[in-house]
Amino acid sequence: MGVNIYLLVVLAISLLIITFLLSKLGQVHGQLSLIKDALEDIKRGNLNRRILARESDMTKQICYDINQMAISNQARLIGQRQADQAYKRLMTSLSHDVKTPLASLVGYLEAIESGIVSGEEKEEYLHVAFDKSQHLKHFVESLFEWVKLDAGEQLFHFEYSDLNELSRNIMADWVPVLENSGFEYEIEIPETECSIRIDPNAYTRILNNLLQNVIVHSKGNQMILSISAKENYAIITVKDNGIGILPVDLPHIFERMYQADHSRSAIGNGLGLSIVKELVSAHKGKITVTSTPSFGTEFTITLPKAL
Repeated sequence: MGVNIYLLVVLAISLLIITFLLSKLGQVHGQLSLIKDALEDIKRGNLNRRILARESDMTKQICYDINQMAISNQARLIGQRQADQAYKRLMTSLSHDVKTPLASLVGYLEAIESGIVSGEEKEEYLHVAFDKSQHLKHFVESLFEWVKLDAGEQLFHFEYSDLNELSRNIMADWVPVLENSGFEYEIEIPETECSIRIDPNAYTRILNNLLQNVIVHSKGNQMILSISAKENYAIITVKDNGIGILPVDLPHIFERMYQADHSRSAIGNGLGLSIVKELVSAHKGKITVTSTPSFGTEFTITLPKAL
């Protein structure tokens, strides 16, 4: 009698276990069907598809992982589309910036070649054609430099140098340029040594681009360059008293081909500040800008010192 009761209890427990397992199996089967449908949907390109899962579901981790994969792929797709759009905008800008001066240059040369102009007018046309050819040359050089920087193919030759002495040598060449451009200037460089690991040519390019930007675009008449040193880094600032940069343009001025002053599209190529940012980054530094319309702009570069 006791044995029969024991067997009945075991049978009842077994039935309960089987029923529970069948129930779980049914739930898993249903979840797998949902996962299969979701994967098919994602495969067709619907990266917005997500799989809902309860905390108690046995397939919850699989669902979470699939959702994360869909989110990651969606982010990559958005990034690729943005890159494609940026590339198309770049090609459009390049086409305009090359074709416009080239067409103008050809027009002046054709006028000279066909004899439409002569004498002093011919000399003036030759002078204008030369200026436009130089503008086109500088643009192509800047473009190649930016492409190498963007692709990580630019070779740097870092060495330990005195930042202050290097800056003084660079500014000595800029003094006559500033004076001829009608700029008053202040150059504040300490006499003490500031040792830094730097590529002298790249640093020269950084200052040249910033100063050229002041002369060509600021529409001011004062420039201040100052260098100071903290414990672990050096600070270089270039400040002008020009027209400033509008708040809407300020976040974009380091972007390639971006020109804040849209009225001066014939001047500059929109690559100078982008090159500056890439060169500063190559030195593990940082560049920031502040500006107040009608009062001027200040660029600040921080570079790590050699410790």
